[in-house]
Amino acid sequence: VPLVESGGGLVQAGGSLRLSCAASGRTFSNYAVGWFRQAPGKERELVAVINWIGPGTYYGDSAKGRFAIFRDNAKNTVYLQMNGLKPEDTAVYYCATDEACSDYGCFVQRPSLSSWGQGTQVTVSS
Repeated sequence: VPLVESGGGLVQAGGSLRLSCAASGRTFSNYAVGWFRQAPGKERELVAVINWIGPGTYYGDSAKGRFAIFRDNAKNTVYLQMNGLKPEDTAVYYCATDEACSDYGCFVQRPSLSSWGQGTQVTVSS
């Protein structure tokens, strides 16, 4: 599933950004969708995951209480609302999905995911 992220940019600490992840040319169908991030010199980190059907979300420790993942089925898009941004949130953010996973339980345990977006840069200045 081709994925396209958007919404990154430069923001001051304490500010907000909303990232979007759209499936290009296909629907997400019943796949879970998640956001990862990777900062220079650091390992890739799972930020949040959402079930495509029914309730159910998962947040990494860095995202709890500040970020929210939600979807718009009509627009075939998943969003990551990021509030209270900190300089340590600076990273390239990627969305991902896998046709084998319809819920976050499968997603977080999957050793590798089949579809990734190109990434969008988020920079938080102090």
